[in-house]
Amino acid sequence: MPKTRLFLSAAALALALAAGFTSSAALAQGKVLKFVSWQKDERGVGDWWGSVIKEFEATHPGVKIEWTKVERGAYADTMTTLFAGGKPPDIVHLASFEFQKFADNGWLDPLDGYIKDAKLDMKGWAGQDTCVWNKQTVCTMMLYFGNIFAYNEELLKKEGIEVPKNYAEFLVAARKLTKDLNGDGIIDQFGTGHETKGGGGQYMSEMMNYTLDAGGRWTNEAGKVTIDTPQMVEGLSRWKTIVKDSLTPRDLAAGEVRQMFADGKIALKSDGPWLWPIIQKGKAKDQIRLGMVPFNPPMGGSSNVLGIASDAPKENKKLVWDFIQIATSDKFQSSYATLGASPPPSPRADTSAAAKDTPHFDLLVKATRAAADAKVDRIPKGLELSFNEFAKMIMEESQRMIIQDLDPKVVAATMQKKAEALQKQ
Repeated sequence: MPKTRLFLSAAALALALAAGFTSSAALAQGKVLKFVSWQKDERGVGDWWGSVIKEFEATHPGVKIEWTKVERGAYADTMTTLFAGGKPPDIVHLASFEFQKFADNGWLDPLDGYIKDAKLDMKGWAGQDTCVWNKQTVCTMMLYFGNIFAYNEELLKKEGIEVPKNYAEFLVAARKLTKDLNGDGIIDQFGTGHETKGGGGQYMSEMMNYTLDAGGRWTNEAGKVTIDTPQMVEGLSRWKTIVKDSLTPRDLAAGEVRQMFADGKIALKSDGPWLWPIIQKGKAKDQIRLGMVPFNPPMGGSSNVLGIASDAPKENKKLVWDFIQIATSDKFQSSYATLGASPPPSPRADTSAAAKDTPHFDLLVKATRAAADAKVDRIPKGLELSFNEFAKMIMEESQRMIIQDLDPKVVAATMQKKAEALQKQ
């Protein structure tokens, strides 16, 4: 299939386009749209997708959506096989770190005409910049998050420490809160906690709490590598300090670190909205409080996107656009906040109901907006197609910096050269 330049996006009121829904539905009696997702059985967000499907089918008599689950671990390969075989789903649901290869192959349909006709305004839509591919928008962001700061209030009070508001205060607190409690020479309580065992993507995400606050970025807006800079050197130095000085436990997976925090063995933790339910099952749940991270901007990132298969029949494409508009309408963005217990990307969503169910919901929204306004994402522009290789390289060079006690300035220069080489492949 020839490579095409694509333009895809969506965000509009379903009610305002009811007439459009009716006309397309009238043309499509008896049709079936295929929708593949890894989120079908997920509590909350899976229920939300089900409600979107129900609304679509109610407003499109005779049109059904065939919803199929594919496990996340096999998702990218399965979708690639479907597209390469000429049998893609009509409604395209992809992770934000994998859609780029599909767009690069010309597998996502351009929707310039739809956007123009609908006069869509994506201003303030969290994470939407990530959907820009080759200077065109190729998807609609369905979830974007910003890290929040969780801290064990009781541990801080014991040491007479105020809640840190910046990195300098955070470092002081992390040092005082890292302790050998029983005198056996082994640290029992850590100042903070990061995963250092998993894959490159998660390792990078942990590091970025410090590199972003120091002003460092892997690439600039144009996709040029910008690692060999004073700001990134400072960020790498901070990461080296946190890990090498054992202010965080080492060689643990993300789940293990989160559980340690929830059980009171880690005092300070910067993490996404998924940390809260883990806290609720931990031994220290009554001691833990939430606030904004002491870093600016907060770490954040995109999650998943919606698109339209370019190989889908023309009539199906209009129906998929209708589906996207329902999903991105104020009504369903508001219900996403309630069912998904996470801030929706739309700045127009009414999150008052969600705030009643989740006491810290306003904090989640504030963190998400702060990260989105700073255009923070885990996937650097210009390195999307080689992200896995890039993340692995960053992790390996950072580990080497810590183990061999290398100068962060030298490490930044090495990372710069290797990242530039990846871009040329």
